[in-house]
Amino acid sequence: MKETLTLEFDGGSRGNPGPAGIGVVVRAADGTALVTLGRYIGKATNNVAEYNALITAMEEAKKLGATRIKVRGDSELVVRQMTGVYRVKHPDLIPLHREATQLFNSFASASIEHNYREKNELADRLGNLAMDRRADVTDAEADESPLDTPAPKEPKAGDRAACPRCGCVIEVRTPSSLRPHQLKAFTCQCGQKMGE
Repeated sequence: MKETLTLEFDGGSRGNPGPAGIGVVVRAADGTALVTLGRYIGKATNNVAEYNALITAMEEAKKLGATRIKVRGDSELVVRQMTGVYRVKHPDLIPLHREATQLFNSFASASIEHNYREKNELADRLGNLAMDRRADVTDAEADESPLDTPAPKEPKAGDRAACPRCGCVIEVRTPSSLRPHQLKAFTCQCGQKMGE
């Protein structure tokens, strides 16, 4: 493949360290998204997630046969470590930096630059969806916009929610004092969301 592919990457963690996910977008020269991938990576720090996202983006480009890449990410730390401006000191990042550098140098032409968060929106959304679902996602557009979803109903004493997976039932005895838009669906012990 002769065209230069643009790779967008993002990684995040809820808790730092905490549940972490990555988002990757590989674009053709005309801007068309060839790969959109979100992946849950378990417990990690933000920086470990960012490096995993960078590595995954380059691996996806390799699968497409790319020899020329332009990488963009909103992690100033990762970009500056990859360009040699910052040294890599943290022991968790040293092997990831080494792997990322080897992959980066394996392309005939490769550049990396800082991309502001608002220009990295799709990769960010994919990473967040992967963290929400704790699974791989490939389409960030598949979910409804929160603006399109109906407003949640305020639960009342006696309301019941049944788990579609295991059949257990939750009954509301004392309604929450939270406002309806702040409420989330009940989640069964088996992990299934209830009452949606």
